[in-house]
Amino acid sequence: MAMSESSVEMADDNMDDDVKETNVAAFPTGTDGDVNVTGKRLQSYIERIERLEEEKSALGEDIKEIYGEAKGFGFDTKTMRKIIRLRKMEIEKRREEDELLELYKAAIGME
Repeated sequence: MAMSESSVEMADDNMDDDVKETNVAAFPTGTDGDVNVTGKRLQSYIERIERLEEEKSALGEDIKEIYGEAKGFGFDTKTMRKIIRLRKMEIEKRREEDELLELYKAAIGME
């Protein structure tokens, strides 16, 4: 279903400037150059994201290898992952979580 020019203008009025720019291909309003520039920008974003996804995948493989090495030396990788998660937390947030865990354990008779 084709949009009329007035419905395209109404849609444009309801969009943020960033969204308008990315949707030029969906709502062509000017010259072919406008669409071409936006297409190039979109392609650039996509290619950058793809490169980062590749890097992320490679880093994931590296991390997996390190866990494998640690496991080979007898370290428990589940505990290592927990320590890494805890180290990422702010100190106060970690204290709150620890206190809540102790409270819950006491409530069910684990302590």
